[in-house]
Amino acid sequence: MEQEQEGGAGPSQAVASGDVEHRTVSQQPDMKLVVISNRGAPFDPNKPQTGGLAAALEPVVERSGAVWMFSLENRGDGTERPLPLVKAGEGHVAELDLPAAHHRGYYRDYSNSTLWPVLHSLSDRMSRAEEGYDSYRQMNNFIARAAFDLRDRDAFWVHDYHLLPLGADLHKLGIQRPTGFFLHTPWPTPDMIERAPNHRELMKSMLEYDLLGFQTNRDLNNFLACLRTCFWLESKDGVVTTERGQTRLQKFPIGIDPRQFAEYLAAELSPAEQEKISSILQNFEGAKFAIGVDRLDYTKGIDKRVEAFNQLLAAEPGSISLLQIAPSSRTDVDEYRKYKEDVENAINHVNAEHGTDEWRPIHYTNDPFSQAALARLYRAAHVGVVTPLRDGMNLVAKEYVAAQDPKDPGVLVLSKFAGAAEDFNEDEALLVDPNHPEEIAAAISKAANMPLEERVRRWRSMMDKIESYTIHDWSADYLQELDKGRITVPADQFHHLGLGWTNEAQMPLYQNYAAALTAYNEVDPADAALKEAAYADVKSAFVALAAPLKHTQDRLWDLPAPTASRDGHRRQELDARED
Repeated sequence: MEQEQEGGAGPSQAVASGDVEHRTVSQQPDMKLVVISNRGAPFDPNKPQTGGLAAALEPVVERSGAVWMFSLENRGDGTERPLPLVKAGEGHVAELDLPAAHHRGYYRDYSNSTLWPVLHSLSDRMSRAEEGYDSYRQMNNFIARAAFDLRDRDAFWVHDYHLLPLGADLHKLGIQRPTGFFLHTPWPTPDMIERAPNHRELMKSMLEYDLLGFQTNRDLNNFLACLRTCFWLESKDGVVTTERGQTRLQKFPIGIDPRQFAEYLAAELSPAEQEKISSILQNFEGAKFAIGVDRLDYTKGIDKRVEAFNQLLAAEPGSISLLQIAPSSRTDVDEYRKYKEDVENAINHVNAEHGTDEWRPIHYTNDPFSQAALARLYRAAHVGVVTPLRDGMNLVAKEYVAAQDPKDPGVLVLSKFAGAAEDFNEDEALLVDPNHPEEIAAAISKAANMPLEERVRRWRSMMDKIESYTIHDWSADYLQELDKGRITVPADQFHHLGLGWTNEAQMPLYQNYAAALTAYNEVDPADAALKEAAYADVKSAFVALAAPLKHTQDRLWDLPAPTASRDGHRRQELDARED
């Protein structure tokens, strides 16, 4: 996952006040789900998370019975093997051994050196690799062929920018279950996406999904603007219609599980990690400190944050320290190696300029921490500094809030370009432009000196929002929308559409058609005029129903398993349709 180093944690007290009932996984649609992403989770609260996507999906899989497909760290020879399923709570994980021959082009060159900077509107960080896109497509096709083993499950939920064309590849293989995609990163404006090679082909392949989910209204609106600019496509009521059929587009802002944070804070740390946390906190004993938790990625704005501390300490010497946790990321990419050097040089400068023999302004580590360990650090920090240049959501912002002591909470300083800023307003978080260190410095100073009454009011308002829309609400909402693509009317009740199937979204139209047909059958055949009028009603209802169902006519949702082969050819001849 490329969103954030976001192992979340928080206190038992954090959910004691204003607690509300939430939907749980058991209230999600009863479907056998396949979740597909580039990376997965360790399913161990004592191990560091690989990122925000992993932190978000782990509870969904553990409690829903889903199968989660993701790749292994080690690379394989590309041999296609049966999927090994390993139990994970109520669900299973299926780890893929991706072919080494295409991994560099897929992951480093195209996903992370091309798409990642463009999606974050930082095209100056983009490097073009001619071989990258071909490997990207080859790898998506490999993953689709692996998913073929799971073709009889009810629906596929694909995640993030590594797998934009996967839905199209699944359909080419004859997999016609409902497919949904969720983008964890931002989506940029048309002038920015046009800088990515093959952007039109990628966007066209994204419209093969039945449902596209985005973190924020800004991302959704940017995508719709790109469709208008690139294809002259317009949406109507959140639906885009193409030759393939209909794709629904919606916002689904990702949340966290504040209840789980109580468990993290109460969890015992390993002796080594407990000693490590105690040693870190000793550095701030009796003094105020802020915390930043980010992958060492240029989108996170860590260099601007360090400069903000430089300015703040010049104006208010010794007023506050920073604990910056920044696990290294993509060390094989030149841009990241250079960024790491820049950040560390800036930190050394601040410490040399403002530090003393007894006091160091910035404490910096590249070590990863477990969710339980982060819980303690979040809670101890007086200020949470979350200032990415761009971010899909940034769950660290929500985790920091959830980890606070309700009686003496810290204050969140938040980038207005993080998705979380669409959830938290200026009366809750201190919103800043992350490109301007002077704004960050002023906000940190204000946060560090904020009266208790204001801190409690701001925290309570944010916590109410976190509790009212959790990670389980997010997944339930998405899956309920995806579930609308499932079958509700069997083919033998729908002869006029041959082998077509309808779905929940079209049920009112089917009911209108069925009522008109029933009325027609009840008319006395001797009354020719009335019979003709009733038939006209049947025909009108059928036309209204058939139009939006054209794209489902070849979806054989309930045929026996061997309906298609891995090369995309059907193994059974389709029955002739009725005219």
